[in-house]
Amino acid sequence: MKTTRLLLVSALSLGLFAASCSSDDNEGETIVPIQGKYNLRQTGTIVNGQEVLIDAPANQSGCPMDYLDLRVSNAAVIGDYDGSECALTETTGTYVRSHNDLTITIGNLSTTSDIMNLTNKELKIKDKTTGVITVYSR
Repeated sequence: MKTTRLLLVSALSLGLFAASCSSDDNEGETIVPIQGKYNLRQTGTIVNGQEVLIDAPANQSGCPMDYLDLRVSNAAVIGDYDGSECALTETTGTYVRSHNDLTITIGNLSTTSDIMNLTNKELKIKDKTTGVITVYSR
């Protein structure tokens, strides 16, 4: 009788442990915080099922990299270096993250992207309307 109870308790404990470790708890959502400053690295799209990425043409040679700064206050700041003197223009808006969607609003223009990858070193997003992939690094 004692052995039967022990086996029953062990089986129940194992079942509860397995259920608590379900891989669909986050529905594929990454748990890395999105806030931070990201340097623009690459852009591209998917061609014949394959990602095709190139160095970001928006980055002007000889200047610091353009960037996206997602702040804790939900402010989104886009930094663009331009011209021979690498003049910095910053455009400020807001962002909202909902699961693996990132929506950035600047003025009356909003873009929503799928977060393809988010790690401590990289943010890769794909615009839901245009399909353009943008890769940033921290």
